[in-house]
Amino acid sequence: MPDQTTLSLQALFDRIGTAEAPDVIDARTDDDFAADPRLIPAAIRRPGLKAADWAGGFAGRDVVVYCERGLKISQGAAAWLRHVGARAASLEGGFQAWRAGGLPLVPADKLPPRDGQGRTLWVTRSRPKIDRIACPWLIRRFVDPAAVFLFVTPAEVTAVAERFGATPFDVEGVFWSHRGALCTFDAMVEVFGLATAPLKRLATIVRGADTAQPGLAPESAGLLAASLGLSQIYEDDLAQLAAGLPLYDAFYRWLRDAEDETHNWPAVTPEVRDAQRCNA
Repeated sequence: MPDQTTLSLQALFDRIGTAEAPDVIDARTDDDFAADPRLIPAAIRRPGLKAADWAGGFAGRDVVVYCERGLKISQGAAAWLRHVGARAASLEGGFQAWRAGGLPLVPADKLPPRDGQGRTLWVTRSRPKIDRIACPWLIRRFVDPAAVFLFVTPAEVTAVAERFGATPFDVEGVFWSHRGALCTFDAMVEVFGLATAPLKRLATIVRGADTAQPGLAPESAGLLAASLGLSQIYEDDLAQLAAGLPLYDAFYRWLRDAEDETHNWPAVTPEVRDAQRCNA
């Protein structure tokens, strides 16, 4: 039987960015983290040697743990997680293998501070359409799956950010906003170290839809139409966000896994395909 206590780099990479991604825990020592303060996308920090103290919060969940080399600390932490009922595995090769493979890493110093429950808190303008749905999707899938998003009157975004300790985005005069011709989504992809080919292509699609430049990508017009349609269906901003996340899930999986796939009608049956080969 295959070893269920470890997970390969490719297997984790394939699940990150999807709605079925596991919880990812960075269990490196403080010294190892200080030597390279970046995180595997969507990871949260936990002290590996104290897994007995925090493992219970992950009971019943899928979890992947990594330490510097994928050995004693992550193996032990994963074992504690399994002890409390989590489906936990240690990442093969740990952080060093992930980094050596050239896979994405999120700079920890670019992450907003977390609240008392360990969540990042974000605030933006109400009635989101494109960028203000795309950015939360990116954050939830690649930065902080537990992130909280507040939608408020445009004039109050900055004040709410100050009073509630939230990070403002997609408004003028803040760090996370449009930069020249680029959208906030573009900025997040670059600054968070997520500039993989699929996400860069998705950023172009988002920019075309968000800045009235449908010629930037053939899919931009479709994204704009779907986004405006969702805004007509949902009056509640959080309900619209929830409905919009699967839209970006679908775009991402298409760009990552199915961009070369075509769909024809009528469907070509095996018999017709064999006949075509014979006549070629």
